[in-house]
Amino acid sequence: MTRKILVVTHGGRQEAVAGLREAVPALCAAGFEVALHDHDLAAEMGTGSFVLDEARQLLDGTELVMVLGGDGTILRAAEITHGTQVPLLGVNLGHVGFLAESEREKLTETVQRLADNDYVVEERGVLDVRTYLPGSTEPVRDWALNEATIEKHERTLMIEVAIEVDGRPLSSFGCDGVVMATATGSTAHAFSAGGPVIWPDVDAKLLVPLSAHALFARPLVVGPGSMFAVEVATRSGAGGVLIADGRRRTSLPVGSRVEVRTGDTPLRFARLNQAPFTDRLVSKFNLPVVGWRGLADEAAAHRGEPASSTGEPQPDTENTPQTPQTR
Repeated sequence: MTRKILVVTHGGRQEAVAGLREAVPALCAAGFEVALHDHDLAAEMGTGSFVLDEARQLLDGTELVMVLGGDGTILRAAEITHGTQVPLLGVNLGHVGFLAESEREKLTETVQRLADNDYVVEERGVLDVRTYLPGSTEPVRDWALNEATIEKHERTLMIEVAIEVDGRPLSSFGCDGVVMATATGSTAHAFSAGGPVIWPDVDAKLLVPLSAHALFARPLVVGPGSMFAVEVATRSGAGGVLIADGRRRTSLPVGSRVEVRTGDTPLRFARLNQAPFTDRLVSKFNLPVVGWRGLADEAAAHRGEPASSTGEPQPDTENTPQTPQTR
């Protein structure tokens, strides 16, 4: 049976096109039927093509969507697979690439592991976003993998918001905006705004105010059954805008209300390695771990020496001259 794979990339970036020229022949040689989102690139590669907005129609029988690019391209591809059982696999061609599973230099190995079915599928929770505009009873529906952000519309004016949790008022203040994120999105915009990092296996949602003019405007973490609601207060001098995953925008006039819940259908990702999330944090953010006591203790155990309680090497008392005691 033919194995189908869709490849999404950023056709306007030279490094993405170079990666595509390497990936497509390797995928075809491994027995995959490949389709690309860019008609011109598809013609050059001799593959089928699809329009991104119509790509969901092609997911029947598709094993996987491979993404060549950074987190922005992965979020773009997530719009195709959201609500389906087809997993995404990202090959990082960007900078941090927190959502990616592999790097550019491991592209050949990645293709081989896909061919060998040597991967597992992991589910990540999403946000269900409903916006109620003034005068309308039906919500504007959206979703987000990383975050739904309410931002001020006017650069020179704050936006006044009222925050609810589970239908109960919590606080109101003027601010530049509010970020509501998943655990996956806790390392994205919410992280830059000073929010905590949430491990991806924690089923939680996060709210982080942006530059709030208030004494109580701390990040909030709630469980999967809770709901955040943010209203653009009637006293606000300006409206705002809702941005889902940095891609989809909804204008928020004064009096608008945004409700954020845990989505019913998670997004699926193909994973090639099961390294702890801590290791991913260290790698992606290049965190300093030199001098970590655990490494010193492991080295000492390997040498058969007792571990140091301070992480410093134990002194060699046998070969160190002793200082005579004085009375």
